[in-house]
Amino acid sequence: MKKNNPLSIIYLQKIESPIGTLVVCASEKGICLVEFADIQDLEREYQQICKEKQAQIVEGSSDLIEQLRGELDAYFKGELKVFTVPLDLIGTEFQKSIWLGLQSIPYGETKSYKQQSELLQIPKSIRAVANANGKNRIALVIPCHRIIGTDGSLTGYRGGVWRKKFLLELENKEYNQTEQLTLALE
Repeated sequence: MKKNNPLSIIYLQKIESPIGTLVVCASEKGICLVEFADIQDLEREYQQICKEKQAQIVEGSSDLIEQLRGELDAYFKGELKVFTVPLDLIGTEFQKSIWLGLQSIPYGETKSYKQQSELLQIPKSIRAVANANGKNRIALVIPCHRIIGTDGSLTGYRGGVWRKKFLLELENKEYNQTEQLTLALE
């Protein structure tokens, strides 16, 4: 008789932050999702995680989620510059390489998509790099908010440009003043 392997468990917990509720998922290996609770397609993200990890999501906490909760608290207080919680990345090898590259952008600094692709030694792949950034499921910890336009303007951010502005200000990063004016007029 063939035994069915039981599904592994992905724990899901909501964490409040100064920029809204975060939904966090963790496998036994690491954090696999940090998203804002109000983004579109969150259900699809859950389904993708379950499919990729052959797992089921259950509400509850874990040591990894509690570690992340503490690190997020310290980050928002300006006391943490580098997250150390283990991650369990879900994506293609190319996407994972882009996300690891994002983690090398220091706190308080920004890069353009062009600079990012040059650092990764794929200067002609700006669009592919931008698309991979857009697939980042681990907001804040993988700091795609540190990517700005070549002219210094704020560019799209899945959690909303207002959150990106908040995060860059938290990290004391100067950015294009015209973008600040545009946001103020919206």
